Amino acid sequence: MDEKTIRLDRMRYTNNGTSSGFALLAILFNVFYFVSIYRSDVGTYYYSWLIGLSIIYNLVFMLVVFLCSEGVKSYNFNYSVTMIVVGVLQISRIFIIPLKASTTILKVNEEERAAMLPAQHLRVVIFLSVSAFFLIAGGIIGIIKHNKLESYKKTLVKTA
Repeated sequence: MDEKTIRLDRMRYTNNGTSSGFALLAILFNVFYFVSIYRSDVGTYYYSWLIGLSIIYNLVFMLVVFLCSEGVKSYNFNYSVTMIVVGVLQISRIFIIPLKASTTILKVNEEERAAMLPAQHLRVVIFLSVSAFFLIAGGIIGIIKHNKLESYKKTLVKTA
């Protein structure tokens, strides 16, 4: 057996640690995002129904992505696709709370300022972008590895 065949054969018995690790890193950067948002104290701006929805979304996000991290370990195609979809949702989140908060001017202690300062806006956009990157990259890697493993398994059936 050549080295490439051995690597493919090993995939039948080992986990897809790369995609799984990327999913966990995506959760970590999402945590950085929501800690940055939820610790903001700018008057009562962040006490709204939108933040309530954001909290619920973050809980669902972490549950789904953790489930995906376990599912992609076994080279499951559907979990890889789910990771890509959730990654795209992470990108779309940039245009909800961060954009709205950075363009809203509030009067706090007789001083006008944005609900989210430029430094925080940049930080949360980076956190969401990195989270999305890890999800999309992990999903693509998962799909590629899934396809390689399935092709290899079909050659085993033909030779058996």
